[in-house]
Formats: sequence, C-alpha cells, structure tokens
Amino acid sequence: MNAPFQPARRAIQPLSDQLISQIAAGEVIERPAAVVKELLENALDAGATQVTIRLDQGGVKRIAVCDNGRGIPPEELPLALARHATSKIATLTDLESVMSLGFRGEALASIASVAQLTLTSRTADAPHAWEIGPGAMQPSPASGAVGTTVDVQDLYFNTPARRKFLKSDQTEYGHCAEVVRRIALARPDVGFTLTHNGRTVEHWTACEMDKRSAQLLGEGFAQARLALEEASGELRIHGYAGLPTAARLRADAQYFYVNGRFVRDKLLTHAVRAAYQDVLHGDRYPSYVLRLDLDPTLVDVNVHPSKIEVRFRDSRAVHQFVFHAISRTLGKTSATAAGTVPAPQPAATLGGALSASSWQRPPPQQASFGAQFTPRFGQQDTGGVTQSTASYGALFDGLRQQSDAAADSQVREPDAPYVAAPPAADAQSQEFPLGFALAQLHGVFVLAQNAAGLVLVDMHAAHERILYEQFKQALDEDAVQVQPLLIPVTFFADPVEVGAAEENRETLQTLGFDIAVMSPTTLAVRSIPALLKNADAQGLARDVLRDVREYGGSRLLVERRNELLGTLACHTAVRANRMLTVPEMNALLRQMEATERADQCNHGRPTWVQLGLAELDRLFLRGQ
Repeated sequence: MNAPFQPARRAIQPLSDQLISQIAAGEVIERPAAVVKELLENALDAGATQVTIRLDQGGVKRIAVCDNGRGIPPEELPLALARHATSKIATLTDLESVMSLGFRGEALASIASVAQLTLTSRTADAPHAWEIGPGAMQPSPASGAVGTTVDVQDLYFNTPARRKFLKSDQTEYGHCAEVVRRIALARPDVGFTLTHNGRTVEHWTACEMDKRSAQLLGEGFAQARLALEEASGELRIHGYAGLPTAARLRADAQYFYVNGRFVRDKLLTHAVRAAYQDVLHGDRYPSYVLRLDLDPTLVDVNVHPSKIEVRFRDSRAVHQFVFHAISRTLGKTSATAAGTVPAPQPAATLGGALSASSWQRPPPQQASFGAQFTPRFGQQDTGGVTQSTASYGALFDGLRQQSDAAADSQVREPDAPYVAAPPAADAQSQEFPLGFALAQLHGVFVLAQNAAGLVLVDMHAAHERILYEQFKQALDEDAVQVQPLLIPVTFFADPVEVGAAEENRETLQTLGFDIAVMSPTTLAVRSIPALLKNADAQGLARDVLRDVREYGGSRLLVERRNELLGTLACHTAVRANRMLTVPEMNALLRQMEATERADQCNHGRPTWVQLGLAELDRLFLRGQ
C-alpha cells in the first residue's frame, strides 16, 4: 500500500488582498443569482424607487443593475470597491441593530475579484456621473442619471474552475429571476424591470402588496389567500397566507421575510407548517407571503455570509407568535367568517341534528332527494329555500319529536331542547351564508341556494371536518365522551397488537377507547368515543392500535394527534350514496357555518364552492 501523500511544509505568510477577496467571494458569490441579490440589496438600501436588472446568458456574461437611489460621491467610489468598507454600520451597536439589507462591506469587493466590474454613480447635487472600472485607482467623469449602475461582466473569468460548476444559462437565469421575485415581493413600493438577452421579461410598477403578490404568485393565489395582520409587543406579522385548498406539490411559493429580508429559517418554517398541519395533507405545501417585523436587537442577521439565515434571541416566543397568528387566520375560514350570520344559536343548537347517529338512514315518512335529482316540492312543505328562519327552528324541533316517538327506528338520540331563534326584523339578517338545501346529487353533493346563487357541498368532506373539530375540541378540553358497548366487539389480534393495547392503555382511554385483552390472540372493544359510536368499532380499534404501535402513546397524542383524529373522523363521516333528507342536509349546512376551518376537509380539499348568479348567467349566455 502506498504511503499517503504528505505535502511539503510551507512557511506561514499573509495572503494577498486579491486572494482574500476571492476566498470571500467563494462564500458570498456562489453563482450569478448571488451577485443579483447583493446588488439589489445595495440599490434598495440607497433608497431606490425604480430598479432595472439586465442579464445576458443567465448572468454569466453580464449582470447590470441600475437604480435611481441616492448615488455615491466620487471620492467614495474607490472605497465602495474596497474590502470591509461600508456606510451602513460603524460600531458594534450598529451591527447589533441592523436594519439595512447589506452591512458586511464585502459584496462589491468580492464581485470585483472574480469579474470585470464597472461602477457608475451620480448624486443629486453632482453635475455629472463618475465611473470607476476594472483596474482603475480613481474615478473618471461619465454620463448617467442620478443613481448607481453596477455592470458586472464575465463572471469567474479569472477562476475557470469555479465557472465549470455553473449550470446552463437557462438554469442560472431561473435562479436570478427567483431572487428578483423574492426582493420584489418584499418591496411592492419599488418598481422593477428584468431583461434577459435584450428582451424585457418582467416589469412591475410600484403598487400595493395585494397587487404585487398577485402579479408574482398568480391569480390563483390572489383568489385563495387570507390577509393576516397581528401584533404582540415587539412582534408584528402581516401578509397573506394561502388557503389549504390552494396548496402545491412543491414548496415553491413560500416567502418569509424578517424585517424586510428574505430568510430560510427552520424555526419559522416549522411554525408555519404546524399551523397548517390539521388543514393540509402531508405531501402538499402551503403558499404564503409573510413578513415578521421586530426590534432588530432581538434578531441576529450576522449568522451566514449570504445573510439568508437569522437567529432569534427568544426563538420560542417567535415560534409561538407565528404559529398562533397563522392558526387564528386559518380558523376564520368558515362560512360565518365574514359575520353574515346574525347569531350562532341556531347553528350551535343543531349539533344534535347532525350527530353521528343521525347519518345512518333517513327518518321514516320524510321526503328525500335521491341520485335521480327529482325534487318533489309539492309533497315537501318543510326545508324549502323560501321559508323564514323563524320557522326553521320549529322544523327541527318537530323533526326531533317525531324521531323520539319512533323509538324502534333509533334514528336520533335525545338532545338538549332546541330553542328557536326569535324572528328578526330585517329579512336580510335572517339569511344563512350557505343557504338552504334543495337536493342531493348522485348521493355525494348537497345542492343549496343562498342569496349569492348556488352552493355545492361535498357532504363527506364537510361532515369529516365537523367531526374532526368536535373530536379535537373534546380532546383539548379533556372531555371526550365515552359510549360503552352493550355487547363488546371481539376480534383476532396478533401478539404485537395485544402488546400495544396493554402497554398504551392510558393513551387509549384518553382517546375514549377501552380495549381489553381477552386472550393472547383476542381483543375486545368495550367502549369507543361517543362521537364515533356508529362507526365500525373493530376498524377504529385496529387503526388506533396501528398508530400507537408505530409512534408510541406519548408521541401519538402530541405529534401525530391530528392525523389520528382525521382518520377517526373519516371512519364516521357520512359516506357517498347515503341518501339524506332535506332537514339532514340543512343540519349539515348549519353545522358547517358553526365550525372553524369548515371551508376545507382535513386533507386541504374544499368542502363547498359557490356559483354566483353572474357565473350561472354566463354558463347559459344570458344577457349576451
């Protein structure tokens, strides 16, 4: 075996300024996109309101950034290209309270060490611009408007090994364009123009944040987003959180800013993901544009040379603030979020009408609308869309009395007495956001009419969300109601399932399950959660035991709880081809109005959609 190579010893000596700058460039200037980022940040720090970015061959051949900022005096131009020279900080106190995007004073020097850089600038009081180019020691007069132009050509011309690591021109351009988008989202008050190979690709004029986010993320995001604005002490978060129904397969529409600086922070990413976890399927990613503002002394931005990572002084407080702010915003996605329902009493009291037991089969002698979509309005005098809300309570009260009288059918369980809402003087205030049921389509969708037009409801997804939220609330309040089984359900179990039932008995009881070991190969389900009392007890038990076995009891209740509750709710939710009566469909609509996050199921899919009258008119070319 050959002896390992031993390099000859060299004397310790200081590195040249050129080599030091090239080493620094290896940390800061990874690719053309890094150059674009540094130059754009300098332009914004200079107070620019209009920035033009010109790229050739993906930025490898040329990157030119022109702004209309304050400009640089001619006597400071040589210093602008020197290492560790900056106007943004002067003391340690300044470094600990940085509000500017740049502050390290090494970007231009690093770029100049690996490219041909020309800097042209003019201040408002100067008669003309001044320019300093490659190898020049002093600036020379030049033509130019007020502001600064940095022209970078032939990136890595003197380090060919670095240039070989670059990708194709189109790939490098894509990275540069993404950097421009990130910064343009952070500063909607600034206009940006991006050109590539002489062709204008993007042009965004100064505007408001809602318009800029729609321009960059598309109309799909603009139509499926929630405005967010919350503050607590030194912390303030604002921006837009995308609805779960607009989630993507890739995390390519996630923009988080801290004091105006785009960051990729694991703490913030985890807080956002945790806020979405019970409304979004695990393999999809939410879209958002959020900005967190806080005292600069509470965050350290001097963590990484590229300044894309930050460190918070109180990371736990920041995490909880972001998590709860987004959770509260997502919790407003119910039909009543806009405050269109005058009082919550009817919806809250109708919980019994939509209990798990009421979804098994229609009550006797009640008209229902089947898959054939044949409404029998002449035979059905209740549940119509024109009935007043004052009589709506009496409808359900009478229905409950009828169900209680038919004890042999066991359609409904006894409930708290229903208190009908008093008649409202204003007819407009009586209207429910989701309207009133008309019919059921193919045993899957509920058709309802409201003031805006037609409402389509996915009954399984909607009922699943309702049960999920009820179960989650009961578990949070440690008030899970238990339903003992008159005859325990026994089933064959393997030794692993038996062991899981024995070892995690407390966890199972917390969830409302009593699963006893009858023999080395037999388990018996003696009680289940009351919310799930009409579900398949054996199927529920097997699913719970599987999760307990895989994740452990404590982890299941903390990290995997929402996934488990979603599985349990799916077991119990009304299935397709279950024929519902009009009162049952109306009960579903009222429960949706009373449930947080009712706009989407546990997997992030929509539970209902609205077709306005204008949309219906367009379908039939009315008015054209």
